[in-house]
Amino acid sequence: MLKVASRLADLAPSPTMALDAKTKALIAQGVDVVNLTAGEPDFDTPDHIRQAAVEAIEKGQTRYTPVGGTPALKAAVARQLAEDTGNTYAADEILVSAGAKHSLYNAVMALVEPGDGVLLPVPYWVTYPEQIRLARGEVQLVTIDPAHQGALEVEDVQKAIRPNTRGVILNSPSNPSGAVIRPEALRAIAELAVERDLWVISDEIYGQLVYDNAVQTSIASMPGMRDRTIVINGVSKAYAMTGWRIGYAAGPKAIIQAMANLQSQSTSNPTSIAQAAAVAALTGPQEPVERMRQEFDRRRRFVLSRMQNIPGLTAVEPKGAFYLWVDMSGLKGRTIGGREIRNADDLALSWLEEARVSVVPGSGFGMPDFFRMSYATSIERLDTGLQRMAALLEG
Repeated sequence: MLKVASRLADLAPSPTMALDAKTKALIAQGVDVVNLTAGEPDFDTPDHIRQAAVEAIEKGQTRYTPVGGTPALKAAVARQLAEDTGNTYAADEILVSAGAKHSLYNAVMALVEPGDGVLLPVPYWVTYPEQIRLARGEVQLVTIDPAHQGALEVEDVQKAIRPNTRGVILNSPSNPSGAVIRPEALRAIAELAVERDLWVISDEIYGQLVYDNAVQTSIASMPGMRDRTIVINGVSKAYAMTGWRIGYAAGPKAIIQAMANLQSQSTSNPTSIAQAAAVAALTGPQEPVERMRQEFDRRRRFVLSRMQNIPGLTAVEPKGAFYLWVDMSGLKGRTIGGREIRNADDLALSWLEEARVSVVPGSGFGMPDFFRMSYATSIERLDTGLQRMAALLEG
């Protein structure tokens, strides 16, 4: 009998993708479900980006490219990184991959030895712990002090360090909470990383989507951090290009080369046409990005104001990304839609089955009494979804 390899036997599927698939299956059956699960903008990819892809096809740019990305795209990424981090990156310090998730996987595999401890602030994006475990590393959770209002501070990191700790994964703005790490806190974390000789994987995929007075800062810009940080980014979120699958990583040449070697033996190059589109995204007009950011901000303020009127739910105000992170512990012990509510998993099932609204329970993010709802959809659909959620709770 065939047997699954031990490294994959306990690998958990992404709960966000699983719920999104279940939701879309219901929609395909004609059921009117308000889908608030997926981290995907509802906007079309901007016209000039799509046109660049069409032109690439017409010019016959449909063959293999260098494994780590075309020279044109690497140059565009380098310019973007200079703006984001203040650092200069050479072409051999940049690797383009099939999405930021692919970039993260390559980085974890290149850095984590069996038994290495990797610090992971909670809540975390669902994929981080599974990638660490695939590399046979040890997931070391970092609890954020409630007084810090969801944003990581250096004291949180200090408390979690153990003798085998080798690195930390940062995600700011955060998926799922939308928290943005303060520049002062990042500087202190950078000083700690230098002192304790820790590497950092900095996931900055939502870096262009910040609101109010939040300031997005890359830890790679801090003294001593350029050569111990792998910066991860891509075009999926800010440019509404999720399906194009283009992400990138930048860091020390030796690590990037190891990541490129891994990629050469797994996926090889990202899609040539998508790379041409990504060049247009990074070098072309940025007004569409700002228009989308402003609309996300409008939706953010709308869902925050509405959530305040739903008893039993407490929303954490997001400063970035496009998610609302909601504490549902005030509903524990109630029976809703015929189901006893013990955690957010129960609540999410009740909403999906009884109210036809889909959200993501926080168990996959390390906090089972929270749920994540995406506001990357129209205000009309958000309004419908919130009405249904409230009605079921009231009923």
